[in-house]
Amino acid sequence: MPNLKKLKIGLVCPYGWDAPGGVQNHVRDLAEYLIEHGHRVSVLAPTANEEILPDYVVSAGKPIAIPYNGAVARVLFGPIAFSRVRQWIAQGEFDVLHLHEPAIPSISLLACWAAEGPMVGTFHAAAKRQKVIFAIGPILEPVIEKLSVRIAVSEASRLTLTEHLDTDAIVIPNGVYAERFRNGSAQEQWSGETIGFIGRFEEPRKGLSVLLEALPIVARFVPNVRVLVAGPGDTEEIYKNIHPQLRSRISFLGRLTEEDKADFLSSVSVYVAPNTGGESFGIILAEAMAAGAPVIASDIPAFVSLLGEGRYGSLFATEDSADLAKKIIDLLRDDPTRKRLSVAAQERSKFFDWDTVAEQIFSVYEMAMVGSGTVGLASDSRSWGRLLGREGESS
Repeated sequence: MPNLKKLKIGLVCPYGWDAPGGVQNHVRDLAEYLIEHGHRVSVLAPTANEEILPDYVVSAGKPIAIPYNGAVARVLFGPIAFSRVRQWIAQGEFDVLHLHEPAIPSISLLACWAAEGPMVGTFHAAAKRQKVIFAIGPILEPVIEKLSVRIAVSEASRLTLTEHLDTDAIVIPNGVYAERFRNGSAQEQWSGETIGFIGRFEEPRKGLSVLLEALPIVARFVPNVRVLVAGPGDTEEIYKNIHPQLRSRISFLGRLTEEDKADFLSSVSVYVAPNTGGESFGIILAEAMAAGAPVIASDIPAFVSLLGEGRYGSLFATEDSADLAKKIIDLLRDDPTRKRLSVAAQERSKFFDWDTVAEQIFSVYEMAMVGSGTVGLASDSRSWGRLLGREGESS
């Protein structure tokens, strides 16, 4: 990338910047990678706290929480947000605009309405029809058609896009800093016969309850087993549902820094991803693979694909705690298999390294810019402002 033309790139993140999430992490890492390689990048995102933003992030306003795809999404929509989006586009003079999740009611969709010129859309979601917020209905498809090129982060998200909007996309996976995780250092407090879990554990679809239901069986066969849970959430309700004799085996670590996460994943004996659905890729799985953690994951389509149908990690029947327990016991008792999966996973993780992924994304930017000028305001963007309930302000 250093020898490629330097661009001015606008990235739009639809979800609250200061809330944990895979899309936010992807946008952040992509922005910082592009900046490191000499490109000028501005990110527009909803933010709850404007005082702690990186220099490259512009706040579009405070998000609101809505239920989405088995979780809570913090998004921003409406006439005031639309006005801020138009102002950011008008002032940006971008060579290309990269919109993430432009098919949900948030600022990426507003930007797609407001802009014209080279635009790339990345679709992250993978979900059944009734669970996806394509609530804008008939007006959505012509807006999405404005995108010069569409990206899906996995085959699962591409199929979701095809089913809902009858359009296709280039599959480019989420990126991880694979070298950062390969350089993690095993820490004594997280080592031993330990099971790692990272995620917003209060969300049912993250599947922590499935892992905890498997723990009594695992403990019978692996007496020293411990479960280490990292991520945000309230532990009080979780503890209520754990047998008192097993509570000492579970540690809640809170949020980890990126450095601590690399050390954590390099320390645990196995990493378990018991998600029940609603996942289109699995960034944490890619990070665990890069760190060399032997992985056990539910057999949802995105994880089956990521783990090469079992070549790079073990798969268990989704929501089946007994099957999960068996897979954990088998792997904790089998050092050669753990070592083999660790080596294979680290090799596979090179495919998701930002050096590879960013090159693919940059090639898409070049495709989008062929025959197009710079990004500007669409001539009909004011009509979208009226649709939202107020005419967009001039910039």
